[in-house]
Amino acid sequence: MTVRDQVAAELALTDHLGVAIWALVIGASMGGLRVLEWAVSAPDRVRAIAPIATAAQISGDQIASFHTQLAAITADPNFNGGDYYDAPDGLGPHLGLGLARQIAHATYRSARELDERFGRIPQGAEDPMTGGRFAVQSYLDHHGDKLARRFDANTYVVLTRSMLTHDLGRDRGGVEAALETITARTLVVAVDSDRLFPPAQSERIAQGIPGAGPVRMVHSDFGHDGFLIEEDQVGPLVADFLAHDTAGGAGTGTGSGSVDS
Repeated sequence: MTVRDQVAAELALTDHLGVAIWALVIGASMGGLRVLEWAVSAPDRVRAIAPIATAAQISGDQIASFHTQLAAITADPNFNGGDYYDAPDGLGPHLGLGLARQIAHATYRSARELDERFGRIPQGAEDPMTGGRFAVQSYLDHHGDKLARRFDANTYVVLTRSMLTHDLGRDRGGVEAALETITARTLVVAVDSDRLFPPAQSERIAQGIPGAGPVRMVHSDFGHDGFLIEEDQVGPLVADFLAHDTAGGAGTGTGSGSVDS
């Protein structure tokens, strides 16, 4: 399943709901991939778009991160090639899924935040020199365990593979050629400390879409998660963008971020 497939499904749902045109399709991270795909696949159904902290084409660095997450899950013996639903309680691929989440979560935050928040502080009374953990290790363990208890490994694999393969320009003459076809009003937002979807990828989007204007930058120490945390910055950007839309009479579609950002 690709991001393009996801948008085709969303378009079918839009038809079922009887929505003729969306006033704004907005999404961040993985949701932002779908926002751009909407604008290219169904330009007559989208009046405005707001891709946030995202990319038009997944980079080699991002592929590397997604690959290691997938490898962590598929290497778990309890994954069993994806056939684990009849396994006894507690014997699903929880270890691999938790490790994948740890790998991902480290990319959601900035190096500065992790260093200033945790640094080399030990976790409680644990001694890292004798096998104990640093506080940042405990933090990642917590988020890995938390996701493993409430998320399905196969779903994680499918969604991650769809991100890994994403290329807006596939079979369209390349990324720039695809971006040039976008006619929707566009607001491009990036987070200055984002190391999962660096601002340069948003710059490529803004430069490629006719009339998009400059990237609006969110200033944050929280990395990729800044688009979630800095709502006092993101909210006004979107509100101001909507306030300048005088056409009216359409719905608003939203896209979510990377897997449990």
